[in-house]
Amino acid sequence: MPAAPRLSPRTIGIGAAVITVLVWTAFIVIARASAARSLTPFDIAVARMCGASLVLMPWGAWLVRKARREAGGAPVVSSLFGLSPLGLRVTAVGGVFGGLGYALLAYSGFFYAPAAHASVLLPGSLPLWTAVLAAVVLRDRITPLRAAGLALIVVGDLLVGGSSLLHSFEGGDVWKGDLLFMSAAFCWACYSILARREGLDAVRATIAITVFATLTFVPVYALLATAGWVSSHLGSAPVGEIAFQMLFQGIGSVVISGITFTKMIQYFGPVRSTMITALVPGLSAFAAVALLGEPLHWSLLAGLLLVTGGILFGVQRARPGAPATATLLVPAARKADA
Repeated sequence: MPAAPRLSPRTIGIGAAVITVLVWTAFIVIARASAARSLTPFDIAVARMCGASLVLMPWGAWLVRKARREAGGAPVVSSLFGLSPLGLRVTAVGGVFGGLGYALLAYSGFFYAPAAHASVLLPGSLPLWTAVLAAVVLRDRITPLRAAGLALIVVGDLLVGGSSLLHSFEGGDVWKGDLLFMSAAFCWACYSILARREGLDAVRATIAITVFATLTFVPVYALLATAGWVSSHLGSAPVGEIAFQMLFQGIGSVVISGITFTKMIQYFGPVRSTMITALVPGLSAFAAVALLGEPLHWSLLAGLLLVTGGILFGVQRARPGAPATATLLVPAARKADA
């Protein structure tokens, strides 16, 4: 019986990119629709971590036990009671930025600023943070084409949400939410660079950051909520709402898009990957028009065209002989899997 055909790295990379963009777009739209619901931002973060843990903690324990059996008594890399298949340092750093930092900052941002700001500042500032960090940490060169692509993405994202962002200068607390959204994007960019530098396997990295976030945040939050020091609506919110957030925020946003995002990094590299996710502001705005009845402005169409043009510039492969991020990453990823 002939072996089943294996997907090429290009097919896997493109498929991972499509899934990541779709899930991130849904995240923005659902966050907009959930803004007036029962749960607080930290409640949603707890639902995200607990939902993901239902899948990833048993998976991580199984991977560690499997590695120990195959090692025949030799020490294997693991941490956090054998639930994380990565070492403690990588687990902690990835968990701080990709698990705790991103979720807590992003959900807190919705408390101060409207979700329209998130659709611009979360995915829109991500390529910029990643390009800067890649240049500093990985010594990646920002080529003229990539710089032009970044500039187009910035202008496009500002057109998509520029009118709402201008209200940040009129006073109030909106600016706090904007800073939180940009800080969340910075945290995710740090995780992207870590995944590139360490050559992290997609599944193991997603498991590790989820285990760290769950074991460090959920018990502390439960104690603070029980003592009345923080406000939580988990006890009074409808069960269906909590279950939905666990399913989408945990299984969808963490398990599925966490794995596909890291797979995308393995093929495209961190800078080009985050430039691909710059499609999210325009797509989420179009989805909001279709699903939430939000108005369609000319700036939305113009912004999406500019972002798309920026991506086409930014994802161009380097010339032969130049250091291409995607080709530099693949050997490291294979080494991590070995």
